[in-house]
Amino acid sequence: MAERACWIDATSGLAGDMLMAALVDAGADRGRVAAAVASLGLGVAVRLEPGRRGGFRCLRAQVSVPAGAPAHRHLDDVLALVGSAELGADARSYARRVFEVLAHAEGGVHGIDPTAVHFHEVGALDALADVVGCAAALDDLGLLIGNPVVTTSPLASGSGTVRAEHGRLPVPTPAVLGIAAGAGLPLTEGDLEGERTTPTGAALVAALARPGAFPAMTVRGVGIGGGSRDPADRPNITRVVVGTLQETVRRPSGDVLVVEATIDDMDPQLWPSVLTAVRAAGAWDCWTSSITARHGRQGQVLTALCDESLREAVVDTVFRHTTTVGVRWSSWQRATLPRRSVTVAIGPEGRRQHIGVKVSEVGDGSRTVKPELSDVESAARALDLPLRVVVDQLMTEFQRRGG
Repeated sequence: MAERACWIDATSGLAGDMLMAALVDAGADRGRVAAAVASLGLGVAVRLEPGRRGGFRCLRAQVSVPAGAPAHRHLDDVLALVGSAELGADARSYARRVFEVLAHAEGGVHGIDPTAVHFHEVGALDALADVVGCAAALDDLGLLIGNPVVTTSPLASGSGTVRAEHGRLPVPTPAVLGIAAGAGLPLTEGDLEGERTTPTGAALVAALARPGAFPAMTVRGVGIGGGSRDPADRPNITRVVVGTLQETVRRPSGDVLVVEATIDDMDPQLWPSVLTAVRAAGAWDCWTSSITARHGRQGQVLTALCDESLREAVVDTVFRHTTTVGVRWSSWQRATLPRRSVTVAIGPEGRRQHIGVKVSEVGDGSRTVKPELSDVESAARALDLPLRVVVDQLMTEFQRRGG
């Protein structure tokens, strides 16, 4: 399968609903996007309809939410809602990563732990719809599997102030600046009036793309998503171009940067938050390995895998969230198998549980099938069944569907 590529033009504006509309306009299945949002089970719905911004045709994503004040949720609450959505494993992982990026940015702004952040605007129902809808659209376009090359233009910074939960905030907002700094995303000059990039929009791009020029690709689709306002200074739109990489510029599957630190003087209770922070900084994966360190003390080696473009953000996160005074990195080669994600539903009507399954295909045609453990655990709790029974039911249903 040809390797996918995508370029995001955020120089005129970027918000969650704009990116979602642009992805659908570029070819993502709108029914799949709407179904994913509806599966949150919170009475939230998305409607996609044609519009115009600054004379340009575009697609608008209209998110409708139930009346009443939005609930104030913590990160764990939001991640649980994402876990209940009808998403494939890669899409669910991406959506979780977006909210972790948001939580770390908000925590940095207010000087509190990310898990203690009250998700006001960014945790409201429309933001949940934006993130889940974008995750479903990206998954449908094949941009969350394999080694896609996704680059982004500088983000529109905007100017002036915006009203938020804590009163009037300067534009760009502190959360947007925090996300941009953490992910190394550039901002344009502030010559556009108003808030042009929202925290949700910035987090969606930070968890997906790296700064870069238009990839050398064969264009397969172009999408334009329009925002809620129609200012006169520039069309309030987000553009997305999707396609397949030209053979000569495909990124080698072996390109991976390994970042490590050896730590033997940190409270073990802090490790879960460290791993969350490193993933939010853009690491593809990270873990710890137990060692006997200098002087015979028990310690951990923290290892993270990332792209070279994210090295500075990952290294900075390790320094900020651990007690280490030194971080090392090296470039390694690796081979990866083609992989796809499917969602399998089990359980009785009214209590159906959706579980992500990763399927890797070897050259001889054989496959490795691996359920998402977090989904299995969630389904086991909801159905009051042992994990092994849920796995058995899942694999039976997977085979019944023809694998």
